[in-house]
Amino acid sequence: MKKFLIRLFTLSGLVLATQFYDAQKIIVNREVETQNDGKMLLGNQLKDQFLKEPYSDWYVQEHDEYAVDKKAIAELRKKKINSYNIIVFMGTWCEDSHRDFPRLMKILEEVKYPESKLTIIAVNRKKESPTGDEGLYNIQKVPTIIVQKYGREIGRIIEMPTSGYIERDLVDILNKNDTSVIKEIFK
Repeated sequence: MKKFLIRLFTLSGLVLATQFYDAQKIIVNREVETQNDGKMLLGNQLKDQFLKEPYSDWYVQEHDEYAVDKKAIAELRKKKINSYNIIVFMGTWCEDSHRDFPRLMKILEEVKYPESKLTIIAVNRKKESPTGDEGLYNIQKVPTIIVQKYGREIGRIIEMPTSGYIERDLVDILNKNDTSVIKEIFK
């Protein structure tokens, strides 16, 4: 009986581990063809995907022409933005995403932001992704840039920066939450 129970628990553990592993699989760089929009990215994406046609048509020009606010970049470095996680919801069909997503990528390049801390999720016109992450973050508009520290959201930029500059809005988010995150941890 003891051997039977050990085998049962071992088998149960393997089944649970397999289910957990399968649930963690994320398809990256998914591209779909739509009737109205042509090619569209959907779900988790890597930055390099935007350097390919047809996305590079809007991405490269906006990225290269954007002049970053050097003072805000210095402040982002000082505030250690590289220690935060950033989640971006965007649509390859969306004009606001065409403008602000390449600008964000240029800002993150300027501060040498680690790609491992960046999550890019492309959504369809209904603001849906294959994994349903938009529901977890209550995404209503794109682009939405979410800044997290210790797994908690500390701020977001929705559709367009309020200051007119993403890097300035990011500085504002970090300034407002500098001490509140630490207070939250030690509650």
